[in-house]
Amino acid sequence: MSWTRGLLAALAVCVLLLAGSVGCGTSDAHEDRNGESTSPVGKVLDDTDQEGRHLREVEKKGAPEVGIEVQPDSGGTWDVRLSVHHFRFSATDAERRAVAGRGYVSLYVDDRPVTRLRSTAYRLPARLVPRGTHHVTARLYADDGTAWAVKGRPVQSTADITASQPSPSGTARPSAMSGASTGTTDTTDTTGMSASGIDLRTRGRGSPDRVGKAS
Repeated sequence: MSWTRGLLAALAVCVLLLAGSVGCGTSDAHEDRNGESTSPVGKVLDDTDQEGRHLREVEKKGAPEVGIEVQPDSGGTWDVRLSVHHFRFSATDAERRAVAGRGYVSLYVDDRPVTRLRSTAYRLPARLVPRGTHHVTARLYADDGTAWAVKGRPVQSTADITASQPSPSGTARPSAMSGASTGTTDTTDTTGMSASGIDLRTRGRGSPDRVGKAS
């Protein structure tokens, strides 16, 4: 029976070796050169934004947030200031992959793309803001081009601004005040507030169940 015991012992060693190889194998989670996790982040949805980019949904807790404030500046231009939470701007040469809380901001005027931002300040040219009321939107994207989203909605913030009659130079003169989003709602309020959170693209005053925070 010694040969039987020897065979069983050999089989046991094989099982241990196999178990060890499974336990020590590679997983989906890795770390980049900065020590940050590059494991899959959130869930890519079939839904897209108006540019056709897929939404990358994450949990509300700890989700990236963005706020926008737009104020009139000299020469008919507009000073755009962003505030972000749970989010960091990536470098222009960042690898095209999603990393939690990283990426860039796309800026829109009346849903038309203007520029891609990797900082919190931008001067909006007067030629992009003719006479009338316009909606300036900042939306957060991951570096792979997916839009950060919570509950199926892109993480974004919108400010409403109004340019008055043309000045003698021929450019529209900005009004004395600028508007900003309430965090979940587009609004025509011109109190100069800034806000952060998810913009649900509804019109009117802020809803009582808004996501995010306003100041």
